Amino acid sequence: MDVAQVTLYVFWIFFAALIFYLRREDKREGYPLVSDSGGRRPAYGIPHPPEDKKYLLRGGKVATVPNHKNDRPNPALESTAPWPGAPFAPTGNPFLDGVGPGSYADREDVPELTLEDLPVIVPLRAAKGITLDPRDPDPRGMKVVGADGQVGGTVVEAWVDRAEALIRYLEVEVKGARGTKRILLPLPFALVDRPKGYVSVDAILGSQFADAPTLAKPDQVTKREEDRIVGYFGAGTLYATPDRQEPIV
Repeated sequence: MDVAQVTLYVFWIFFAALIFYLRREDKREGYPLVSDSGGRRPAYGIPHPPEDKKYLLRGGKVATVPNHKNDRPNPALESTAPWPGAPFAPTGNPFLDGVGPGSYADREDVPELTLEDLPVIVPLRAAKGITLDPRDPDPRGMKVVGADGQVGGTVVEAWVDRAEALIRYLEVEVKGARGTKRILLPLPFALVDRPKGYVSVDAILGSQFADAPTLAKPDQVTKREEDRIVGYFGAGTLYATPDRQEPIV
């Protein structure tokens, strides 16, 4: 018996089984795919996705994966050509329909909680013991300017992450055709310019702030609301102007 040869064969078998196992496990999210041909049938690929797995969460709740409850059926998209692999184009309002760079999952409509069962992301007015570092610029009171240089609103509050001790959103007061409302601006989309005294946002235009999603409760943001808010500004990176949808070259 050639021990080295047997060891090599055992390794190959083990490695093949490991790849098979990992390939099945990574299909717990995002599968089945949808085939562009044959009436958009579900496509599972090889190997087939694994059976459902249940996880016991804090508070006694059970989570099952794959979880198709987050899927949004019938998005406002249509193929631009009849052949498989053709790109899709939005058929409605790409800012609000959650397509392309504005896509989001339909997560639970409840806030993210800390270990103490408190909402993680809250405005400073509701976050006791948390203040802004005086060495950093305070965005409250600054105008918010869109990609076209037009003012979209005024920052009235900062929303902080209790767990990470950082700012997640800026609360912006916007004046629209239906009156004044408040929206949340994700901080990664904002540039606080202390010397100039305003907040610039390249993702959307000044006039498009008025259509941003609002909150059901003034001092609370849910997981679903967060995804829709971020999706709105993400959609602006492509759909804010017609030029952004054209080829770079």
